[in-house]
Amino acid sequence: MGDALLQSENLILIAIITTLIICSSFFSSSETALTAASRVRMHTAEKDGDKRATIVTKLLNMRERLLGGILLGNNLVNILASVLTTALFTNLFGGGGAALAAATGVMTVLILIFAEVLPKTYAISNPDKLALKVARPILFIVRLFAPIVSIVQLIVNGVLRLFGMQSDASAWSAADDIKGAVDLHLKDGEMAKRARDQIYGVLEIGELTIEELMVHRKNLNMVNVDDTAEQILKDVLANGHSRLPVYRDDPDNVIGVLHSKDLLKAIAKSGRDLNGFDIKKTMRDAWFVPETTSVVKQLRAFQQKQEHFALVVDEYGALMGVVTLEDILEEIVGDIQDEFDEELSGVVRGKDGGAVVRGDVAVRDLNRAMDWSLPDEEAVTIAGLVIHESQTIPEAGQTFAYHGYRFEILTRHRNQIQSLRVRKAFERDQRS
Repeated sequence: MGDALLQSENLILIAIITTLIICSSFFSSSETALTAASRVRMHTAEKDGDKRATIVTKLLNMRERLLGGILLGNNLVNILASVLTTALFTNLFGGGGAALAAATGVMTVLILIFAEVLPKTYAISNPDKLALKVARPILFIVRLFAPIVSIVQLIVNGVLRLFGMQSDASAWSAADDIKGAVDLHLKDGEMAKRARDQIYGVLEIGELTIEELMVHRKNLNMVNVDDTAEQILKDVLANGHSRLPVYRDDPDNVIGVLHSKDLLKAIAKSGRDLNGFDIKKTMRDAWFVPETTSVVKQLRAFQQKQEHFALVVDEYGALMGVVTLEDILEEIVGDIQDEFDEELSGVVRGKDGGAVVRGDVAVRDLNRAMDWSLPDEEAVTIAGLVIHESQTIPEAGQTFAYHGYRFEILTRHRNQIQSLRVRKAFERDQRS
């Protein structure tokens, strides 16, 4: 009779232990699935009316309570399963170290395989599907354990503060998450570099001002209002731009903008007689914008005014350059080439992986062209970056190393760096 009762008790213990291991497997797989679930896919499913996706999103928004509830439940069932397994092996083999060692070994194997590795392997392979399935029971468990989890969290935060640490949220923004995902897909070969650059352009355009995109005044093609009609026509035909600023006496004194189409119409209307051409009647009013204007605001202004061309001035009203609609669009879609543009103007690639770069090339353009990561927070152009880092105006022949790149000054005119050779630092080391 006693043996029958003991055998019955052992069967009950085995059934309970098996149930607890299944519960542990449920908690482990739920933790992995919910932490790996895609917020984007959940948002899409939620819009399609899936109430389970709404619950998943709710759980992801209270991550601390979610993890606390799952870990509390998982530890409870694992500890209880270990205690009951020890009791089972004591019944089978008697008391002593042998029963304890056997129980420890068996539970380690069972929990490792069936409550950790197996469920988590499945969950990481099907996170969204499993997250939807476990959403409702996990929400119930999180609410059930909420008081205990709150107390535990207070203790944890107190201990962290005691050691001068804080459980701050991640400083990464949504844009950083998207950039990380895009870089990962590019590395895996699932995305083209051009597509990556376009996505980056959309994400970063809100951080830019037109000062970072404009064509600097020293690179502008301009028209003198006092020039003859023949000279003005030559100036227009000599460059590939459709709009040219018109100045009087001094290039800083811009009085209008000449559009090549307006010029051709005026010449055609006068019967191709240049003597009757008056640039003051043909040019359009100049539109001036401050250099601190954000790119997004300027894009909206272009749309509202139905204009493509604006002159950029500093706080004193001095001409700094021009910005066009094309300049802004190129930040999103990449270079827009036409028959008058030069591919990678100012950048000549070298066989060693470096490049000979004109000093006024924008750091952002060079990064995009060469797939580099030079910093562009403190300087717009590559020459400006070298001057900022060296705190001097370098002489031709000088070499500098910053941010993992080597900069060799090739030519300098007065206080302006005209050209330099840039390469990654390790590339030169490999050649030498």
